[in-house]
Amino acid sequence: MQWILGLALAAAVFVILKKWGALSAEKKKSATWKVVLVIGGALLVFMVLTGRVHVLTAAVAAVIPLLRKLPALLKFAPEINRFMGRKQQGEGRGEEHGEERAQANDHSRPGTDLSGVMSEREACDILGVKAGCTDEEIVMAHRRLMQKLHPDRGGNDYLAAKLNEAKQVLLGKRHA
Repeated sequence: MQWILGLALAAAVFVILKKWGALSAEKKKSATWKVVLVIGGALLVFMVLTGRVHVLTAAVAAVIPLLRKLPALLKFAPEINRFMGRKQQGEGRGEEHGEERAQANDHSRPGTDLSGVMSEREACDILGVKAGCTDEEIVMAHRRLMQKLHPDRGGNDYLAAKLNEAKQVLLGKRHA
């Protein structure tokens, strides 16, 4: 069995050296990088399989050659920043410009007054109560929705804040 593997390896080396001699200087440089990467990758796989290197270490080592492509990828940086900026604004964590846009969007919705404060109608819609309901109904509706939408139970901060704001608007208008 060892003889067969030795002969196969010798044949592979012979074929590689024959093709290497036929390459131009530019192609030799490119081929050298490819050979180094293939041998390095094979060595990493071998070391992971034999338990000498942790899988995460091998993954980091595999990413290192991709750093050559980093300058080409940087041209996409403005689009990535714009995408991430939109995502943050959608979550309610925007910067100064994002907050201004969010407030502008709030003004365009019906039921929101120009000061950015939630109207009583909007608060009733959020809590799912009628305009003439009692304080008890408001508290119970708030509690029921908060149990579903609280951040600790899989909800998010934005929805919990809206529920709290709706409760404060409705209870505040009753006591004022």
